[in-house]
Amino acid sequence: MLELLLCSLLTIFPDYLYRRYRQGKRLGHEITLYSVWFQLRFGIIACLMLTVALITMIFYYHPSTSSATLYYRTVPIVPETNGRVAEVHVDFSAPVKKGDVIFRLDNSKQEASLLTAKRKIVEVDAAMLSAQADTLKAEGQLQEAKGAVQQAADELDTKRELQRRNPGIVPQRDIEKLEVAVAGRQGSLDAATASKESVKTRLSALLPAEKASAEAAMAEAQVDLDKTYIRAGVDGRIEQFLLRPGDIVNPVMRSAGILIPEEAGRRALTAGFGQIEAQVLKVGMVAEATCISKPWTIIPMIITSVQDYIAAGQFRGGEQLLEAQNTVRPGTVLVIMEPIYKGGLEGVTPGSSCIANAYTSNHERIASGKVGAFKSFALHVVDATGIVHAMLLRIQALLLPIKTLVLSGH
Repeated sequence: MLELLLCSLLTIFPDYLYRRYRQGKRLGHEITLYSVWFQLRFGIIACLMLTVALITMIFYYHPSTSSATLYYRTVPIVPETNGRVAEVHVDFSAPVKKGDVIFRLDNSKQEASLLTAKRKIVEVDAAMLSAQADTLKAEGQLQEAKGAVQQAADELDTKRELQRRNPGIVPQRDIEKLEVAVAGRQGSLDAATASKESVKTRLSALLPAEKASAEAAMAEAQVDLDKTYIRAGVDGRIEQFLLRPGDIVNPVMRSAGILIPEEAGRRALTAGFGQIEAQVLKVGMVAEATCISKPWTIIPMIITSVQDYIAAGQFRGGEQLLEAQNTVRPGTVLVIMEPIYKGGLEGVTPGSSCIANAYTSNHERIASGKVGAFKSFALHVVDATGIVHAMLLRIQALLLPIKTLVLSGH
């Protein structure tokens, strides 16, 4: 209607002035309700043609959409293990900080496992002390065996020397007994040496490995115990949390609740524009939006991202062939818009529905001097028509509360 009124000022109104003052025809006499078509037919036709052209230009170069929403991503509260709820630390709706405990599962089994792992470490430490004592014992046995071997060897050497100097003075049987004794005591020395090495190996390798395994088991038990404490991963707010002590939670079946991050839905506006406007939408375009949750307010914005793909064309590979007619509704071009000024979205409830306009600007092309005079004039006209769309958005923002509260049967 606004475009029609504007075009009538440029067509029907000058045509009427020409008929009235140039041709002398009077309103209500020669120009009546029945003769208006014949008298003003040129102005009416020009008005309709100009209106259609103006509407096409406005909606193409300055696209608008009512499919704009402050989408936000929620974080599901999902435990890593099954269990029965023992404690709940938050209410139905409550703010939380990162690391706060939301609820706790029954952890008697995990605590017992952790206690067992700790006692295993104490047991290994005691075994290491015992092994150190065994090392001292093995050292003493080794020294004793060395002394016995040395004594037997010295006695054998003495007997042999006497036998050499005075053959027959020492019975051969005694020498053989001493040789056997030396060999036996050497065996005892080798056994004592092996026993010492075994104790050293147990103290330096086996027991430390057992302690490392016990510490790993304790760490694993601690992790399992920590999993029973479900904590907030980010700062935010928990809403509609109905979990109560005694409930059984299963991460496979459903989440225990929803955590909304602190800045969710307060950074950018997501809008879907028509496919025909895909060639016009560019990153850096100035935009405006008005939202239902913050009426009578125009929010200056800028386009920061334009998705190159349309979600309606997405498909998953399966057992059936694609049928193009199954896509009933054409998809939209997804656009991300952020407020130009800091805090522009303050007061707008995340998830709120909005109306958004984007405006084409050819100022840089015109200022570059690389376009001709006629094209420069045409680009000026394109930019100027954005004022009409801006007026329409402000009228929509003005009437939106009335339409929502009164005309919709609220």
